[in-house]
Amino acid sequence: MNIELTTTPSARDAKIISQGIVNYNHAMIPALESEDNEIKFSVFARDNSGSITGGLRAVCYWNTLHIELLWVCERARGAQVGSRLVGKAERFALSQGFKRSLLFTTSWQAKPFYEKQGYCLEASIPDYPEGYVSYLLTKVLL
Repeated sequence: MNIELTTTPSARDAKIISQGIVNYNHAMIPALESEDNEIKFSVFARDNSGSITGGLRAVCYWNTLHIELLWVCERARGAQVGSRLVGKAERFALSQGFKRSLLFTTSWQAKPFYEKQGYCLEASIPDYPEGYVSYLLTKVLL
């Protein structure tokens, strides 16, 4: 057996391992929703001139909204832009049948903000990145 590491896998090779885990997951849990049901989306906040002042990137799968990132420009912070972006994403997820939300944030980012939005701390990962803490937070959307 040859073990190979590459930073440039072919699309074919990447697809083989992705499909392998999908097939395994469905063998273990036949009712598990298919990756075809995954919904990737973004929510944007724009000022009156149309410039983006904030945004959220997310994906929904396995009955869960996964908030990947949230950013609000400096001048728009404190004006409920982040709350509105998160709220819009949560309402969309609910409308698509997703019942919970999860996200990661770090000690220098927005843990208190997410807690104000109703998210609960599930886990802390110390020294990720080194010298800081990462947090896993979740929320039931129903």
